[in-house]
Amino acid sequence: MPKEDSVTVLRDAPQTIDAFRDRLLGLKGQLPRRLQQCADHVARHLDQIALSTVAQMAQGAGVPPSAMMRFCQIMGFSGYTEMQRLFREALSRGTLDYATRLANLKAGGAGQPSTLVAEFVETGRQSMEALARDLNEADLNQAVEVLARAGTIHLAGFRRSFPVASYLAYVFDKLCIPAILHDGVAGLGHRSSLRPGDALLAITFSPYSEETLTLATHARDRGVPVVLLTDPPANRLAGLGDTVLTVTEIDFGAFRSLSAVIALALSLAVAVAARRET
Repeated sequence: MPKEDSVTVLRDAPQTIDAFRDRLLGLKGQLPRRLQQCADHVARHLDQIALSTVAQMAQGAGVPPSAMMRFCQIMGFSGYTEMQRLFREALSRGTLDYATRLANLKAGGAGQPSTLVAEFVETGRQSMEALARDLNEADLNQAVEVLARAGTIHLAGFRRSFPVASYLAYVFDKLCIPAILHDGVAGLGHRSSLRPGDALLAITFSPYSEETLTLATHARDRGVPVVLLTDPPANRLAGLGDTVLTVTEIDFGAFRSLSAVIALALSLAVAVAARRET
């Protein structure tokens, strides 16, 4: 294993995420233990660099901040701030596509199925713990009250949110609670089905689905209360929902499971059913 002071410091910083990833691959096996820990952690969490401090990245890698700073310099950057700027600029141009996310996972050595299972189980556990720790009980009770009073519960969720909305439609049907799933199949909507006395449960995560936001706005205009289930901080959604429930899903390689969201959604459905019977 090479010594830290024997590693060549590159002078030209990567200008793109792809170039950054290529440089990481080129350094594999050439770094001392702590710097290799930095490289492995960074490779698996490229999506976190833009919004994380050097201390947070170092903690995730299990190294002191000075080691993370040294790693940045070896990569060709003057320090963590310059490296972070590359990722912030990429973030401002849009989220990582799935091909890039998959390439990042491979670069981090996480391509084995058993490794992926272990990583997603761990992120799911962290997400569930965060839900139990951060849940706002007052907001949850208010959401249950709004939905329990509704004649019909309308459910909206597109893209990544669709499994949550469709699962809720299944659960509400089994609980004999009138519910309508707004699925957008064939471009058809069910806006005309929104009636006074109903409620809309809208699920959307950043970057938010415009279809969901449009339906939520339409519901508010018709006087139908809206419960939003989303991720924090939900600043853009301020004023759109009568009640906003937030849940954080810890990601692995920019892939997020729905562990905590499904747990919260199921709890919400069962609580609504119990409240309607009282």
